[in-house]
Amino acid sequence: MTTTTLPARRRALFHPLTVTGVNRLTEDAIEVVFEIPDELAEDFSYLPGQYVALRTTIEEEELRRSYSICSAQTAGELRIAIKKDFGGLFSTWALESLTAGMQMNVMIPQGTFTTTIDLADQKHYVAIAAGSGITPIMALARSVLAKSPGSRFTLVYANRTAQDVMFLEELADLKDRYPARFSLNHVLSREARSAAVFSGRLDHEKLQILLTELIRPSQVDEWFLCGPFELVQLCRDTLKAAGVPQTEINFELFTTGHPGTVEGSRGRRVVEDPGGANQRITFTLDGRTALVTTPVNARETVLNAALRVRPDVPFACAGGVCGTCRAKLIDGEVTMDENWALEPDEVEAGYILTCQSHPVSDAVTVDYDA
Repeated sequence: MTTTTLPARRRALFHPLTVTGVNRLTEDAIEVVFEIPDELAEDFSYLPGQYVALRTTIEEEELRRSYSICSAQTAGELRIAIKKDFGGLFSTWALESLTAGMQMNVMIPQGTFTTTIDLADQKHYVAIAAGSGITPIMALARSVLAKSPGSRFTLVYANRTAQDVMFLEELADLKDRYPARFSLNHVLSREARSAAVFSGRLDHEKLQILLTELIRPSQVDEWFLCGPFELVQLCRDTLKAAGVPQTEINFELFTTGHPGTVEGSRGRRVVEDPGGANQRITFTLDGRTALVTTPVNARETVLNAALRVRPDVPFACAGGVCGTCRAKLIDGEVTMDENWALEPDEVEAGYILTCQSHPVSDAVTVDYDA
């Protein structure tokens, strides 16, 4: 019996990897292939739906960006997709400058946007994606269809036009290979299609039609949602109203529209005020404990403060989305601005996203090793 188990969280370490291929997906999206040497095979083992973070220096500024893995587990390689963001410094650089033979610092795979896949399963998986949200869905669909011959996969994929569809040929190949088990439904907002439900913006009305005429929620075992914040939230609310248990809904956000302010491996500049009101942050990482003082009026996050004394503190998005900066609150009190990465049971157990957490008490202690 072949089973894919849910991942345990791993220490977010970076390793230099060589780019072996850069493949054009659309005018503003590429697939990047990294070589995984034998000695790093265990570190870079991954499950479908997980992501990696890339780290590089552009214009004397260290940047980190997270990108989902788009392929099923393949020995010796790892593939991600990068779509150009309007005004995005990292994605613009990647599309214009990234070539085979270059080396990049890549974080070992992270994330819980995945599922168990069993050879004996007879499940129905449904994914709703938009734009670059297709990236982790590709890995999930490929893995489910290849590893679970009794399972089905339905995809609703929204884009502006057919030219904007990432993995267009690969999706068509999956449809040809698994015609009875893979249902592919393109929704185009700026192109007319034969069915009205697949033309125009994917809104509440269209979702209601899809859940009535195409996809019966009672016949679905697990849902995967990935795309812009507004679409993911709309889908979650609609599925909840349709009676779908929250435990059956998986979602992944690439951004909430409120990016963090962490700068590189240094943190944003904060000047301690010896004569003013300060708070003490104590944190443990890799068995070593450090103390940093932060001015109350700076409203600094735990992560930003920690980075000022330990540049190896783990983080990726700094927006409350990826969960890389997760730590356990041992003592004290914090407020957390955003949380799209921690499960309710993790929050109840005392875990926080340090990129979103601000000290409230005079002293705070967190443990990244917990």
